[in-house]
Amino acid sequence: MFTLSRENLMPLGASITTAEIKQQPELWGETFALYTKKSSKIEAFLRNMTEKHDRIRVIFTGAGTSAYVGDTVTPFIKGKVNEKQWDLMSVPTTTIVSNPYQFLKADIPTLLISFARSGNSPESVATVELAEQVVTNIYQITITCSKDGKLAQRAKGDENNLLLLMPERSNDQGFAMTGSYTCMALTALLIFDTLSIEEKLNIVETIRRMGQSVISREADIKKMISSGFERIIYLGSGCFEGLAREAQLKILELTAGKIATSFDSSLGFRHGPKSFVNEKAVVFMFVSNHPYTRCYDLDMLNELRQDQIASAICAIAVDGGKNYVGDTFLFDDDARTLPDAYLTLPFLMVGQTIALLASINVGNKPDTPSPSGAVNRVVKGVTIHEYK
Repeated sequence: MFTLSRENLMPLGASITTAEIKQQPELWGETFALYTKKSSKIEAFLRNMTEKHDRIRVIFTGAGTSAYVGDTVTPFIKGKVNEKQWDLMSVPTTTIVSNPYQFLKADIPTLLISFARSGNSPESVATVELAEQVVTNIYQITITCSKDGKLAQRAKGDENNLLLLMPERSNDQGFAMTGSYTCMALTALLIFDTLSIEEKLNIVETIRRMGQSVISREADIKKMISSGFERIIYLGSGCFEGLAREAQLKILELTAGKIATSFDSSLGFRHGPKSFVNEKAVVFMFVSNHPYTRCYDLDMLNELRQDQIASAICAIAVDGGKNYVGDTFLFDDDARTLPDAYLTLPFLMVGQTIALLASINVGNKPDTPSPSGAVNRVVKGVTIHEYK
């Protein structure tokens, strides 16, 4: 797909999605440049809050894939901040809108960090309105890919709302979120990581090389899904659990549900969800770089292999010396020291490519996978009820 011309991809309905997956390593470089340009302003914004309040609730939020950004980055960031000062949680806007009284408290200073591709999802706009209505000391960071979206427009002129726009091309025009997810996730990691600018740059350059290797190794990914399958399962621990949820959503979206999906943590999978495995299932494990967590990931891979039920069992991993002996999409060991949170970006590119190929295999059009209009690029049909 990545070597085909736009003219060849258009009849497949895949020209937009293919290009948007392929351009991500470039976008990560642009995202880093945007972060460095705003880094002093970001630090001052956060410092202003900590000087006023002893403890601040931080809510990472978004709808759909944007919510999974929060799920992915929160475990890593919790390990980087002083949790006596920052109370971190990831809560979808779809949960906040229906149950605001459980998360928004008038007397708890709150930093709402909104992730949004378009910034026009009804629940995302409503969450901001509810937070401003309920919380006395409300601060916001709006991380969005559209300067013209409602969230970006609301942030303008509000000194308590820091607007961070992503690269213009990250505002995916295809149905599925790809570069929007990875750019927003990278921005959140850069904001809260305690490394120097130079160290962060080295990480970004490494994941960019890894992303390019995904593009050049499409043939290897095709081999991993060459067997006929009707179910796909993604597993991962920590940050990779949020990643697993996003990867399975890409399959679900781009095949319009023609392939059944499941996701879980490595350890959680044994507790019932493993029943989903049959002879038509393919299992993918995002293998942790942390040597302790990696043991649990490899245990599950080896257990599934010994079960001899699944059609295929594959690992997506960095060469860590101790590796899975079965099918593996392996990255070079120069990324061995990278935290899992940063690995989510190139690892997800593998998942996005699998979804793209699966969509074509089932006769779908990746750019418009829901021709009936049952599911839309920006959700429709939401009634926002007044909250008193």
